[in-house]
Amino acid sequence: MTGANDRVGNVGDMVDDFADSKRATSEPGKPINVAAQVIAAIVVVGGLAGLLWALDLDSKASADRGPATCTTTHDSKPSKPVSGARLCTALNRPDLPALLGTPDEKAETADGNESTITSADGTKTTTPEANVDLKTYSLRLSASDDDLGVADMADLLGTGAEKKTVLGHPAVLYSDRTIALSFNLGGGKAESGPGGIARSLLVARDAKDGGGYFEVAIWRQDFATPDDMALFRVAEKVLPTVPGWTAR
Repeated sequence: MTGANDRVGNVGDMVDDFADSKRATSEPGKPINVAAQVIAAIVVVGGLAGLLWALDLDSKASADRGPATCTTTHDSKPSKPVSGARLCTALNRPDLPALLGTPDEKAETADGNESTITSADGTKTTTPEANVDLKTYSLRLSASDDDLGVADMADLLGTGAEKKTVLGHPAVLYSDRTIALSFNLGGGKAESGPGGIARSLLVARDAKDGGGYFEVAIWRQDFATPDDMALFRVAEKVLPTVPGWTAR
């Protein structure tokens, strides 16, 4: 019996934090901020009848509950106007399942937080982010206020990146392969292997691409390739509601 608990990193600090990427990978709860690496976790449940029964009850209880509401995983006061909580509120909108093409689903988990990465020179970078999980899709919304524009990021992401326009703002679409981490609750070591594809869209905060951007990423729980049109529909509805978005 398996379940999925996915998380996707963002590219906001890929230049400054490259030297610290291995350490960031080993710290629980912190995203990997190098070239938008993605982590997907699959929990493999051991064959315990009592545990399976409890999970079945939890599944039935979850079906009776309404859509998940946003929770904050960090107690510290946000250091920026664009907080993880506000990103979560923007992303976890009532029409999100319809935008994804899965209108019969609902948000099962939703959270926002501010993650901090310390670079080799001691500089700390805080990135607000939000995550919403549905049965089919998982999504992540993050914000970066560094000096790099979307055009700069397109060059750094390489030939696979596609330049786009979203609501008149420069954007870049790219993909990355997830990593599946398997845990056996009956004992043994965790194992990793190739997962599915995550599709990410970097969108400039303003139409002039003066620096800073938002990133919207989606990936599927079944590791199938996400629908790009669903990604664009979400971005076009969500981004104008986020603090820091400039229409022109």
